[in-house]
Amino acid sequence: MTWSMIACDNATGQFGIAVATKFFAVGARVPHIAANIGGIATQALVNPYYGIDGVKLLREGRSPREVVDTLIAADSGRETRQLHIIDAGGRIASHTGNECIDWCGHIEGTGFSIAGNMLAGARVLDDTAKAYTANENLPFAQRLIAAMRAGEAAGGDKRGKQSAALLIHGDEEWSALDLRVDDHTDPLAELERLEAVSRERWVHFRPFLPTRKNPAGITDRETIDAGVEAGIAGRK
Repeated sequence: MTWSMIACDNATGQFGIAVATKFFAVGARVPHIAANIGGIATQALVNPYYGIDGVKLLREGRSPREVVDTLIAADSGRETRQLHIIDAGGRIASHTGNECIDWCGHIEGTGFSIAGNMLAGARVLDDTAKAYTANENLPFAQRLIAAMRAGEAAGGDKRGKQSAALLIHGDEEWSALDLRVDDHTDPLAELERLEAVSRERWVHFRPFLPTRKNPAGITDRETIDAGVEAGIAGRK
């Protein structure tokens, strides 16, 4: 009932996951990222612990294949699940249970993984991949959304549309961008709008937040305001 894309951006090293479905609040359960380590998407009859436990295993240094095998071995409902993972080394692993609803499957590319179930057809994933590859000059968030929009144009979830999400992590444990459209008649269009709004102020404010290297971040309001205004002016 979902298709999702996990990618690692060559330019920034960021991990991102974009997902869309005809189901409520897909962003609450599908995407999971361990900063600088890897990303996991768990879907179909979703098992939230695939994401929770899978991230822990990635942090322990397990390969994506080891993570997938460990998770499904402990789950008697594995044949109803779909799961895919990519790590910082570009290694990819996936699982699509035999009871997932057609069309269902998975494809891999250089630096990205795409999986889906209950889709209009294989072209959904193919067109998602083609659009991602063709738009390498776009900023990462916009590139992910453009790829998903192409998959939707190819039929997307065969039941229709309801929710979408975009999660991106950089170097920090907190997200660089976390956008969710939980219930909407055109969720990917709304996701695209929210991403554009994020570039109005949020992306210019984000560098002043606390980091592991600078635990206090920048707290001088004049410095923050000047940096945000300079960022805004640079966009014009």
